[in-house]
Amino acid sequence: ELQTDGNRSGHLQNGELVFDPQVNEEVVRIIAAQLAEIGDQFDKEIKSRVVNDLVQHFLNENLSGEEITRRMSEAVEGLAQVAPPDMEQEKAMLVLAMVLTKKIASTMPSLLQRVFSTTVNYISQQLHNYIVRMVSA
Repeated sequence: ELQTDGNRSGHLQNGELVFDPQVNEEVVRIIAAQLAEIGDQFDKEIKSRVVNDLVQHFLNENLSGEEITRRMSEAVEGLAQVAPPDMEQEKAMLVLAMVLTKKIASTMPSLLQRVFSTTVNYISQQLHNYIVRMVSA
């Protein structure tokens, strides 16, 4: 339920914004700050070739959403192999997916919607349980 601005999401109920009462807002902010710090470190290490390859896949309108998500997954898993050994694999993959999304959108802003949707699908499919454990811990 993390948002890109570090706030948690909510939903409207009877016209009023309602937040999930089980989520501690301060915990979410701490987690978001830690992920942003890790992301800054990874940002420097991701080669432009990886980003450019993904941009080409996203530009290929013949590729299905499943295929694009698979390509994103392959890139994230490949980059996660060089993550620090003391870092949880899931955390590295989560941060790498977000950093790749940022880099692709910065390279080709017109792809923002497609890359964001793909990243959300990837995270939902591959890392949902990790995120739930991280926020509830």
